[in-house]
Amino acid sequence: MNGSEIFSKIELTKGFKGLGDNNPIIQQHYGADPYALVYGDTVYFYMTADAYEYEEDGSTIKENSYSKIRSLYVVSTKDMVNFTDHGEIMIAGENGVTKWAHNSWAPAAAWKMVDGKPKFFLYFADNGGGIGVVAADSPVGPFRDELGHGLIRRDMENCGNVAWLFDPAVLMDDDGKAYIYFGGGIPWGGDASHPMTARCAELGEDMQSLVDVPKTIDAPYLFEDSGIHKYKDTYYYTYCSNFNVDEKGTEQYGFENGEICVMESKSPLGPFTYKERILKNPGAYWNAGGNNHHCVFKFKDQWYITYHTRMLEVAMDIRKGYRSTNIEAFTMGEDGTIGLIPQTRNARPQVGNLNPYEAINGATFAVMAGVDTAPADEVSREFGCGNLLLTAINDGDFVKLAGADFGAQGATKVKAVVRTNGKSGVIRVSADSFDNAAGYIEVQPDGNETTVCTAVLDQKLTGVKDILFTFSGEGYEIVEWSFEA
Repeated sequence: MNGSEIFSKIELTKGFKGLGDNNPIIQQHYGADPYALVYGDTVYFYMTADAYEYEEDGSTIKENSYSKIRSLYVVSTKDMVNFTDHGEIMIAGENGVTKWAHNSWAPAAAWKMVDGKPKFFLYFADNGGGIGVVAADSPVGPFRDELGHGLIRRDMENCGNVAWLFDPAVLMDDDGKAYIYFGGGIPWGGDASHPMTARCAELGEDMQSLVDVPKTIDAPYLFEDSGIHKYKDTYYYTYCSNFNVDEKGTEQYGFENGEICVMESKSPLGPFTYKERILKNPGAYWNAGGNNHHCVFKFKDQWYITYHTRMLEVAMDIRKGYRSTNIEAFTMGEDGTIGLIPQTRNARPQVGNLNPYEAINGATFAVMAGVDTAPADEVSREFGCGNLLLTAINDGDFVKLAGADFGAQGATKVKAVVRTNGKSGVIRVSADSFDNAAGYIEVQPDGNETTVCTAVLDQKLTGVKDILFTFSGEGYEIVEWSFEA
């Protein structure tokens, strides 16, 4: 096998994200309305599963109507740069766990200890008509419907008058109590400057009931997208402004249409007072606007905001309203002021390095081109979420693992656990750039379901390196990677 000669004839697959870019966080599928859940040393992101809708010819992509979305995507990271795909959580409709729900939009997530074990709760909007919740014993599922109906419904007091009964956010307070925030829209004939359609309520001990009647939040020019976080002894309610902000509104509050705004209170249930705007509409940066949806969270002593843009579909020259997730780091001021957060492609730093000597799931990468992810076991095949692998491999496709720390001793071998599916190929292993090939892994079927393919590296890898795996051949799948000293 002459790996150098093989790859001299292969053209790299075109990607839709720069090799040094951190945004958008994934490219194998879209993901909107992101929400972050920190659990241990990992943060999980739950996203509305935007997927193409087609005209009657079956091939022409049409404008995203959101009406066909019945699932949510989940990915995770330990370092804010490399993300592991955990797949698609089937929520609504006949294939979902909540047969009564029509759609699943704009998720929120929380966890708490129940009977000595962690339990995870995933809240979702059933279109604009209510909010449901599902539960699991793992942040990546499988999830189950324990209520059998919506958590927040129009027949509940002070909810029937909410124009859009959707977009939940959840706060787990320091005392163990939990609170939910939701709502949006302008009532028919209502005042766009004070729609009065945001709500908040304390959740019950079971995280699947309300303690009392939801309270109204008077959020100026509210559109949608409730958010909540706590800093010191203050609670910050965040939301997206509507598209009726006039000159008077901008002069009074300092925000414009479709921007993320902040209110504050000393109580989780308010009353809240307006403070500032922190995020412009993504259209100001990425040449394609739309709704603005966010989540503020803290991870490893750093504050972040995650939000969606249309930058991925713009790179793909589609422009039909399909959204992808970005993340930016920011600093909370001592007085709780955030200021305007810039939207960037690569300003977010990596926090901690990847350990290349541990097994790295094949569906983990910082950048990719051409490949896809797919369920790897019976559980993920049945439920859509859980353990995934790398698939849809063809000549020139690649993935990048960012910031792998090989230490001073260094690595001399590389190993890939592969499902060959009867196919063969070669994988080029490069350090920091495609041109710096460190070795080649030969993939050959051996009759087993999975095959361990190893290679001695041509150069010892030491220190912190970005690792690029470039593929030749097709039809095989990667379960996991690891290096050996």
